[in-house]
Amino acid sequence: MAKWDYAPVPTDENSSRRGSGGNLRPPPDALEAAAAAAAVRGTRPQYRRRGDPDDEDDSDSMMTKRMPYCLGMLVLLAIIYVLSRTEAAAVQTAAQCPPPAVGPVAAPGGGGSLAFDIGAYRRDRLSKTPPHIIECAAAGEGGSQAACHLPQSKRFSALGQKGATLWMTGLSGSGKSTIATALEERLVLERGKHVYRLDGDNIRTGLNRDLDFTDDDRAESVRRVGEVACLFSDSGTITIVSLVSPFRGDRDEVRARHEQQGIPFYEVFMDVSLDVVRERDPKGLYKQVDAGKIKGFTGVDAPYEPPMDPEIRLPNSEMTVEQCVAALMRALEAGGVLEGTSGGDASGLPLPDGDEIVDLHVPSSLRAKRENEAATLPQVLLSDIDINWLQTVGEGWASPLKGFMREGALLQTLHFNSYLADPHNVTGNYAFNERATDFAHLPATRPPKRVSSSVPIVLPCTAYTKAMIEASGRRAIALVGKDGAALAILRDPEIYANRKEEIVARVFGVIDPGHPYIQHIHTGGNWLIGGEVELLDRIRYNDGLDQWRLTAREVRDEFARRGADVVYAFQTRNPTHAGHAYLMRTAGDKLRAEGYRKPVLWLSPLGGWTKSDDVPLDVRVRQHEAVLREGMLDPATTVMAIWPAPMIYAGPTEVQFHAKSRRSGGASYFVVGRDPAGMKGSALAQAAPDDDLYDPEHGRYVLAMSPGVNGMRMLDFSQVYYDKRTHTMTAPDPSRPDDFISISGSKMRKLAAQGARPCPIDQPIPSDLLAANCIPPGFMVQSGWDIVCDYYQHVDDKTWVPFSRNAAPAVPPIDSRTTHDGAFGTVDFKVYLRDASGKPISPWHDVSLIAPAVASAALGEDDLYNMVVEIPAGSTAKMEVQKGMGANPIMQDSSHGAPRYYTYGVPSFNYGLLPQTWEDPASVGGRGGDNDPLDVMELGEGPLPMGAIVPVKVLGSLELIDEGETDYKILALRASDPLAARLSTVADLERARPGTLARVRDWLLFYKTTDGKAPNAFAAEEAATPAQAAAVISDCHRRWQALVGGEARHDDEFCLGGAGAAAPAPHCTYPQ
Repeated sequence: MAKWDYAPVPTDENSSRRGSGGNLRPPPDALEAAAAAAAVRGTRPQYRRRGDPDDEDDSDSMMTKRMPYCLGMLVLLAIIYVLSRTEAAAVQTAAQCPPPAVGPVAAPGGGGSLAFDIGAYRRDRLSKTPPHIIECAAAGEGGSQAACHLPQSKRFSALGQKGATLWMTGLSGSGKSTIATALEERLVLERGKHVYRLDGDNIRTGLNRDLDFTDDDRAESVRRVGEVACLFSDSGTITIVSLVSPFRGDRDEVRARHEQQGIPFYEVFMDVSLDVVRERDPKGLYKQVDAGKIKGFTGVDAPYEPPMDPEIRLPNSEMTVEQCVAALMRALEAGGVLEGTSGGDASGLPLPDGDEIVDLHVPSSLRAKRENEAATLPQVLLSDIDINWLQTVGEGWASPLKGFMREGALLQTLHFNSYLADPHNVTGNYAFNERATDFAHLPATRPPKRVSSSVPIVLPCTAYTKAMIEASGRRAIALVGKDGAALAILRDPEIYANRKEEIVARVFGVIDPGHPYIQHIHTGGNWLIGGEVELLDRIRYNDGLDQWRLTAREVRDEFARRGADVVYAFQTRNPTHAGHAYLMRTAGDKLRAEGYRKPVLWLSPLGGWTKSDDVPLDVRVRQHEAVLREGMLDPATTVMAIWPAPMIYAGPTEVQFHAKSRRSGGASYFVVGRDPAGMKGSALAQAAPDDDLYDPEHGRYVLAMSPGVNGMRMLDFSQVYYDKRTHTMTAPDPSRPDDFISISGSKMRKLAAQGARPCPIDQPIPSDLLAANCIPPGFMVQSGWDIVCDYYQHVDDKTWVPFSRNAAPAVPPIDSRTTHDGAFGTVDFKVYLRDASGKPISPWHDVSLIAPAVASAALGEDDLYNMVVEIPAGSTAKMEVQKGMGANPIMQDSSHGAPRYYTYGVPSFNYGLLPQTWEDPASVGGRGGDNDPLDVMELGEGPLPMGAIVPVKVLGSLELIDEGETDYKILALRASDPLAARLSTVADLERARPGTLARVRDWLLFYKTTDGKAPNAFAAEEAATPAQAAAVISDCHRRWQALVGGEARHDDEFCLGGAGAAAPAPHCTYPQ
């Protein structure tokens, strides 16, 4: 083929005209346009091939000369035909298409004029072209191509990033390309994102090669690049456009196209003055402008219209490139672009790991209905630690977890420190971890997202509870506290084996039988219950600290109210001193240096269970209040909110959960120091007895390297010291090491126990602080130090709140003929029985053993005994008659000054005593009785009020061996039970209510095991007959008679005799 003259097209987008200086020739598109225009007029353009003679006119030469004309006509006709097909009224042939609007333009080479205005032509065609050219039948008339493509949400979620366009606009030299290149490198090389950058270099050498720098061509350039950016971003690519794009209207049209396509569009304005870019002048263009070599240069002698309201404004003459990139990264993170999600919630903070803000509280409109349902469900007793975990899950701190882990989620947690999730239902596995674990049918497509999950959040239960759930036939259970109050409903329970050794080995990685949480795991039931939960109400502890307990959603809302653009969390399980405050303030300074305007500190004290020698929760919170009150931390930029999860002391494994959970509250940074979540090994630890179980440096290293932190970043710090010269806690200065002293936690505790006062500020700090009994000035705010001293000086003689512990706010059912003193759930709570006149009576001595006649033809007087109810069914408070107090009130048993509760399960029976009986330690069963009245277990339906005197029919008994003592359990049924008239034995009851005896036996054998004690035993496998049980009752009644008659030896503290007993011992005086 012949070689035609083609002039190169300059790629410098700032030159507003071509041909200045006469050294640039028209591009081929101009020649073709001229040819087409000439064809419309019926004239023939003149072209000359290099080297051809002027007079060559043979047919081959003529064909060669006319070839561009023919090709141009064919192309033009093809374009007209395609465009005409989109018109509402289609024309029959291309020849019938009316000619476009024309206007005079300069001909190539300056000779004559051509009547074809390409800009006008484009405008005309665009105005007549429908916004969507649909070739997809599924879209329908007036629809969108999106109907025939993979939905954006699924595409973005699957890719793990959202397509978006960052349109960088500004004067030449304003930093567009420099910042765009740095951002591209950060996104691709550090975050592994798919990114492409469009700029003058790669656009004008291809896509826009046919465009000049006229206003019309500039507009067309912006339009084309905008359309390409739309396509790239729709594919999930993060598209960075760096063009001067001087006209606001052109940019607004690009924005509108993105909005039509539902694609995020960020207009990024390089807000740099003309003086600054002239000084920079990286390409020397401004010097050429000043020399008159370039005319119509944007910002100088051609207009630039800055954005009125850009999404991002970068005054980069006042910022480093790194700060500019950080600002852009923050915007992308806030919009969910880097995760493929919808971005942050209304607070503007990042979404939790797993992209869901979880809140499992029942709506207030459904609360009464759910509470009524819970009353009909089998009950599962929660320990204090279980309630901490329930609160953690229900309030959204373990997102996206929505209940206690099913076996599949637990296995993933143990083996991968994470589990798979599909928060956007990309693969149809949205509720994958909420389905029953099925080892035989694995999903054909795995959920696409892996979320951090390093600690097991499980609900242990005993065989007793398992049997009760299975016997009920229900697909839901009520989760209850130790007071019997329902806290939540768990749906579709999945019960599976509690593989304790495997859990301990994989989570803790150490062998330490004395480790407190490892002990907790081993004393738990042998089964685990998984399932999703609904919280019936806020979990409150009524300990004076509930004001600091916020849900994950409420914490987010508080950060938003403070105007936070970033949140950094600092976890505490010790009082806050100046060293901690230094770390927190320094963390804030680091974030401000990165370009954040208002970092907010989240002071996050651990609220859940902690080991017994940790500082109690109330001491820590009150001390934190003092720190805020006295200004060591700025109250305006600090939010204190208790984090509800229990500590498990699993070192590097656990700290991953600590960080991930804070993201649920909106934090982007987690401050981590030495030995997070670690502790000293017990004396039983195999590798580290009485030493650190985990290397203090490992926690923050593992956290930084963890694949599951998913965007949560760390602010790590080394140890800080007290500067004797400045009286502050700070990082040490190597040039003056003698000025810095370390104040360890153990030294602080000793100083507090001694009640140390501040060292004189006008004297040198003593080298031996303990001997001087003073603390350096500024180490801790004074009111906070006073709180710490008060605790360490009164550890054992004051009542503290060790952690968020269920405070049993509700009083169980109590008989109306009784009175009670003190608060239920404390060792001071007492229930007194009273007679008809209101005088107190003893439930042991003043109530008759034999019940009065009952109006029933089927029951005789000799069949019935009186039972005094101590523990209503469903209640776990270990209540019992006090033998050493006047009137023998019913009180809660205690251990080390704390009330005792059953932890094995929710009792399905009413528990009490038979009055006027005594199991004599000297003679019963050859092993000695347990020195108490006979116990009776009433097996009817529903709870009986505490202190009630209830006639019961004896069905048999069990002889329990409890720690070497004989402890008979009389099995009975209340006389008012509908079955009482036709049941006579335990076997009869078992036929009527199958499984009752098995549950009772299981309870009696194992109820102490969850407290770390050995199982009990039975003297006989079978239950005794009613006659045998009656013989036991008769014998114990005779022994009681001997006891109160002074014929039997007994403990001196016993209060014997009834209300009319003469001259009782001083401690046995009856109340009024």
